This record gives sequence, C-alpha cells and structure tokens, in this order.
Amino acid sequence: MRLFLVTSFTMLAFASNSILTRMAIEPGYIDPISFALIRVLAGAALLCALVLMKGASVPIRGRARLIGAASLCIYMIGFSVAYITLDAGLGALILFGVVQISMFTYGAVYGVTPTLRQLIGAGIAFLGLVVALWPEPGDSGGIMGAASMICAGLGWAAYTISGKAEANPLAATAANFLICLPFLFILTFAFIEQASGIGVLLAVLCGALTSGLGYALWYSVLPNLQQSVAAVVQLSVPIIAILAGALVLNERLSLEIAVAAALVVAGIGLAVTKQSSPRDRS
Repeated sequence: MRLFLVTSFTMLAFASNSILTRMAIEPGYIDPISFALIRVLAGAALLCALVLMKGASVPIRGRARLIGAASLCIYMIGFSVAYITLDAGLGALILFGVVQISMFTYGAVYGVTPTLRQLIGAGIAFLGLVVALWPEPGDSGGIMGAASMICAGLGWAAYTISGKAEANPLAATAANFLICLPFLFILTFAFIEQASGIGVLLAVLCGALTSGLGYALWYSVLPNLQQSVAAVVQLSVPIIAILAGALVLNERLSLEIAVAAALVVAGIGLAVTKQSSPRDRS
C-alpha cells in the first residue's frame, strides 16, 4: 500500500508541474524565464538539502554534469515558454510523447533491436503526436508553443538518457540542478520581465515540491518497481494533466485531444510491455 501511495503521489507531482506552470504563466503572474529560474533554484535547494541529509556529497565535476545541466536548461526553457499558449494537458501530452519516442528511437539505434510489437506501438504513439500537433487554421501561437514543448521533450530525453548510468541518481539530479542555475541565468537574464508574489510562490512550489520532492520520491520507489511497471505507471501523467487542466483551469476537452491521448498512451503502453525479450545487437 505504501508503494502504491508513494507512486501515485509521484505521478500527481509530475502532472502538477504542467498545472502549476500554466497557472503562473498564462495569466501573466510571472514571465516564463523568471519562472524557470526560480523553479531550478527551489529544486536545487531542496535536492541538495536531501542529499546532504543522507550524508552524501553533491558531485559537481565531470562531463556528465555538463551534459545534464545543458539538457536540463533546454527542458526548463522550452517547458516554461510553451505554457504561454499551450493548455496544461496538451503540453504534458506532447512532452510525454516526445520523451518516450525519443528514448525508444535512441534505444533502437544504439541499444537493442526493437520487436515488431515495439515498432507498432511507437508508430501508434507517433500518430497520436501528429494528431495532437496538427495546427488549427491561424493558430500561430499554438505552433510556437508546440515547438517549444518539443524542444523541452528532446532536452528531457537527453537528460534521462545521460543519467541512466548514474550510481546515485538523486545526488546527480541535485548537481545538475545546481549547475544548471548559472547557465540558465547567463543564457536568459536579458529576457527576465516581471514576477508577482503569486508567480514566485507557484514557481517555488513547482521547483521544490512537484519537481524536487517528486524526483526524490520517484528515485525512492524505482528500486521496488519492475522496469516495465515503472514505464507503464508514467502513462498516467498526461491523462492526469489533461483531467486536472479541465477541472482546475477550465481547459477545453476536445475530441482531438482525447483521440491523441488515447493513441499516445496506448502506443507507448504497447511498446513498453513487450512480451518477448529483444536480442542484443552484435
């Protein structure tokens, strides 16, 4: 029961990243760059505190840190900018789909030979993304938002792939957040505009609670979950975000979004629950 509750809370936290970001940026409580900076700062503070409380150190040196910090920068910027125009649910769906398909493609090219089941699943998920990304006439803002979220998805996929070999994922994540902060500030300080108290509070909650604490909880339950189960439970994140967006933010639940979500979730579910073990490439 504890494992179920912690896993459920973690998925809610991941989906809440989209809700909190949209709540802060769309009404103009804070600009996207300020939100990203405060989110990283709050996340770094909490993650570093957790690592130090465990008696470990924060590994800030090495090539892996540069890759992690750079990919985290891309994710943070793209994620925040996308929610100027995208609904929370649609943004989470695009992010989730891009990340999973990117990781599948990377694994197919550099890792193992995909099975027919995986290829069909990836194809269905990609079709779902096409449906989600199909622009409406005259919707230039939506196109820019989708492009920003695709960049965020590619950044997060690179971040995830580069971190797979980490011996201590929590410490590595804390270090990546810490190193990302000055990089992010140098790259974006010219675009900082304004931040109200509500915007700052939402950014802190997103950084410390739903990002920092969410990642810490996820790493704590991962050893107790089979790899296929860990992949499948993440399918709930875009669905939670879509439903929460409709309930909390009064976002419209269109037929296109419902179809896209069904295709993406079903396709990825088919791919990650493969029945046969893929053979290693020689």
